[in-house]
Amino acid sequence: MKVLVTGGAGFIGSNVVDLFIENGHDVVIVDDLSTGRKSNINSKAKFYQIDIRDPGMREIFASERPEVVDHHAAQIDVRRSVSDPRFDADVNILGSIRLAELAREFGVRKFIHISSGGAIYGEPVYLPCDEAHPVQPLAAYGASKYAFELYLYLYKETYGLDYTILRYANVYGPRQDPLGEAGVVAIFTGQMLQDKPVVINGTGEQVRDYVFVSDCARANLICLQGGNGGVYNLGAGIGTTVNQIFDQLKAITGYPLEPAYGPPKSGETFKIYLDSTHAKDELDWKPSVSLEDGLSRTVDYFRKTEL
Repeated sequence: MKVLVTGGAGFIGSNVVDLFIENGHDVVIVDDLSTGRKSNINSKAKFYQIDIRDPGMREIFASERPEVVDHHAAQIDVRRSVSDPRFDADVNILGSIRLAELAREFGVRKFIHISSGGAIYGEPVYLPCDEAHPVQPLAAYGASKYAFELYLYLYKETYGLDYTILRYANVYGPRQDPLGEAGVVAIFTGQMLQDKPVVINGTGEQVRDYVFVSDCARANLICLQGGNGGVYNLGAGIGTTVNQIFDQLKAITGYPLEPAYGPPKSGETFKIYLDSTHAKDELDWKPSVSLEDGLSRTVDYFRKTEL
């Protein structure tokens, strides 16, 4: 099967690409390398360096004729979405609609859209959040991710474009950027391995649901054939505080310092974790990597590759 993966040089997308190729699929990567890395690109994939909003995307669809689009490319910085919601919408809504239009024009069978289980629900009414939880995002990022979910439903009903929506929790693991604006596991790991000060925004009692990147990649593989028309949370279903992440990484790395605490960041949910029962029931998916094991794997990767 030929799959076009947007954002396929990024942290999560490149792990998805690798798993697709391991399972015999033909992969085309589209990535503008604004946050992705050339070193993440699988040598067996065909690569185009291009923004998803670029008119040149039409030529790529025309020549490659993918059967499935797996859409990971996005503006992912929650704080930037608060300060510049127009840019966020331009990439995450208008750029995604452009892809859906090309998928319709060139006969793509299915569109897999990566949404956000950590941002679209806002401050939860109940926990864990299932897919029926009210959508009340606190930042433009969550709003834009959910907006395109609605467009995909429209494209299926109007044009027959099938889809699956995956709402990720907080994904962590190898290839996450230790210098990025998102991803406390990578940021803390990078700082700890160099004995640099670690700053926790707010009290550190913020609760998140952490899921290892290989588990998310496996869900994408399943959805090449399954989950048509479905919306699925992907999370561990366990709430973990930022302070707990710090303590576990401190123990794994042997970090000698205590954290500093800074002001909280706007637009971020304080406490959330996800109910992934729907994915278990319909996709036979559940996390296979524990947080302890995943953090150890991540630290090992950073020791060997990043530092």
